[in-house]
This record gives sequence, C-alpha cells and structure tokens, in this order.
Amino acid sequence: MIRAVLLALLAAAVAVPVGHFVAHWAGWSTFCLGLALQMIFHFRNFARLDRWSRQPLVDASLEGEGEWDNIFGRLYRHEKDLRDQIARRDQEIAMLIAAGQALTDGVVLLDTQNHIMFCNTTAETQLGLKVATDRGQSIVNLVRQPEFVAYLEAGDFSRPLTLRPERYKDRVYAIHVIPYAGNRRLMQIKDVTQADRLDQTRRDFVANVSHELRTPLTVLAGFLETMQEIDLDDDERRRYLGMMADQSRRMQSIVQDLLTLSSIESAPPPDNDVVDMASLIDKLRRDAEALSGGRHNIVVESDGRGDLRGSEPELISALANLVTNAVRYTPAGGKITLHWQTSPQGAEFAVQDTGPGIDPKHIPRLTERFYRVDRGRSRDSGGTGLGLAIVKHSLNRHQAQLDIKSELGVGSRFAARFPASRVANG
Repeated sequence: MIRAVLLALLAAAVAVPVGHFVAHWAGWSTFCLGLALQMIFHFRNFARLDRWSRQPLVDASLEGEGEWDNIFGRLYRHEKDLRDQIARRDQEIAMLIAAGQALTDGVVLLDTQNHIMFCNTTAETQLGLKVATDRGQSIVNLVRQPEFVAYLEAGDFSRPLTLRPERYKDRVYAIHVIPYAGNRRLMQIKDVTQADRLDQTRRDFVANVSHELRTPLTVLAGFLETMQEIDLDDDERRRYLGMMADQSRRMQSIVQDLLTLSSIESAPPPDNDVVDMASLIDKLRRDAEALSGGRHNIVVESDGRGDLRGSEPELISALANLVTNAVRYTPAGGKITLHWQTSPQGAEFAVQDTGPGIDPKHIPRLTERFYRVDRGRSRDSGGTGLGLAIVKHSLNRHQAQLDIKSELGVGSRFAARFPASRVANG
C-alpha cells in the first residue's frame, strides 16, 4: 500500500512540472500514464491470484512483486499449513478406521434412522453385510430376524440382545447398542459362543452330578428305610448291607474321580521326569489280566524303544483308564492289544479291543464328563462316566492327543499320541 502511494506521488511530481512548463494536458497525460502503469502491474498480479484461487496448489513458485509478494507468501504458507492439517486428519481417520477393522468384535455405526454409516469387516461377516453396497441402507432391512428388529424398535438398550443368527446356527452373539452424538447409535457385536457353550457345559455338569449321585443315594435311603421298618433275618440283612456298600463305593468312586479331575485341571505343569515305559506297560498288562480274570486274551505289542517325559502318576492314571475300559466293555473271549511304538514324530500308546464298538455319532462326545453311550451298561460295569475326561485332561497337560476310532461289531482303538518333545529317547 505504501509503495502504491509513493508511485502515485512520483507520477504527480513528474506531471506537475510537465503541465507547468509544457502544457496542462501533457501534465495530466503524464499523471494518468503513471496511474495506468500502476493499474496494469496490479491487474497482472490480481489475474495470477485469480487463476491460483480456482485451483489452489502448494507451489513455491507462487510469488509476486512488492506487496503482492507478501500476499502470495502468506497464501502459500496458509495453503501449506491447511494441507498439512488435512493430511494429519486423514491419517488419524485412517488409523481409527484401521483400529476399528482390527477389532475382534463387530462394530456398526447407525444414524438417527438406523441407516448404516460404517461397519467393520467383523460385523460384515457376523451379519452378512457389505459396507461398499449397504452404506446408507436401513439395518433392519438387511438383518430381518424378528428379535433383532424388535430390540432396535423398542429402544431399551439397558441389556444386550442375545442373537443366534440364521446364517450361522452354531454361533451366539451379544449385541450392545450404545447411543452417542445425539440420537446416533454404535452397535457392538460380541461373539459369546464359547462362553455360551461353557455355561451350557456347567449346567449339564451340575445336572449330571446331581443325577449320578441321586441314584445311589435313593437306593441307600430305600434300604435304610426298609431296615428301620421291617425285621429282617441275617441273610437278608447281609444282602441289603452288601447292596448298600456297593452304592456307597459307587458314590466314593464318583467323588474321587471328580476330585482327580479337579486336581488335574488346577495343577501346575506336570513334572518332566523320565517314565520307564517298558515297566509301565508291564504294570498295565498285569492289572488288565487281574481285572479280566482270564476272560480275555491280553497281548502287548511294543518296539521296546523310547520312554516318556512327564508325570508318572498322571500317565499311569490316563493309560490305565484306557486299559480298564477295554477290559470292562469287551465280552469274554475277546482280544485286547496294548501297542507302544516310537517314531521321529513322537510316540503312541494304543489300546485295541474286539468289543461291540461305538457308533461314530458318539465319538466326538466321549470325553465329556458323564457322557455315556449306554448308561445302563456303563453303570453295570462300574464306570463313573469321568474316566475319558480324566484321560483327555491328563494327555493335554503332556501336549498329547487322544485319537478314537471304532466300528460297530468290530471293536475300538483308543490311541494316546505324544509329540517328539515328550519322548526321552528313541
């Protein structure tokens, strides 16, 4: 501005002498020419500013002359700072979106009309959405299960909705709706399938324990009531007392197995002692022969190599359960084979029998607590329904797996497979 005033004064200073000594019109012409040159200078810079304003760029070559250079410099710095701020904001938004995508819970953002504004990939999988095409759509038009629609329309989000989606019947989701920014809603979808299964397992366990203990308790109570109200001769009394003792022993076995299972689950990692497998297998064979009483043909097949590292009491308990089951459920005259072999991949102890076999539909559930293929036959054989659960947990603590193969009318094979890290020598 100062430069413009000085240039105008300079033009006037030149025009006055010209007008005085030459002619008035010459003075005015000189003054107008000076103002015109100044206007052309400003118009050229103004045109440059106009072109830049139509498509602003951070261009270091954007410069002018005089005061215009200061103006262009300020515009350049302002545009650069603005673009830096936008870049930082875009980066922060991208990081927030990436964080939302990385969540294991589903996240859906809804507007005031329950239209989808955003959802992460987890929510897309859980609810069958596609954010690329479903953004702006009403979520109740895409997830049409009546309980979900009613939950959103009711507007009471003090408790989550438990939803079993139609597309994934084996999954269970807990849906939390959290109001934010006015009437907008953030929907969190948590997969609670495992927790639901554990809760069902707990309920089944309590029911099974109650059922297993109620039967012998009912028998004991009945015999006690009978003995209190009826005079019995010595033979009948001894017979009743014997049956009561059998039921007491059954309850003791159930309680003992429950305590064993509990101690295994809560115990620290097993010892890393070397277990002499030749001696252990010989003990299992002798115990099997004693339990069989000569009713079965019991054979040992072993390559004679390799011992295991672990807790000997736990391994004996687990493997003895497999042998005992084979003896209990194999009819007289059947064959029971104890296999032991090692390889570079690890070691395997297997019990193969020629019993009645197991229907394949039961095999996935055999290691569940109190699960029985035939409840009546299991009780008659003295089983508590906890043996294979103990086997499974003991083997898991030794990084081993229980593999079960069975064919109806042919027999069963229960194999404990240990990793190479558990083999002491080959």
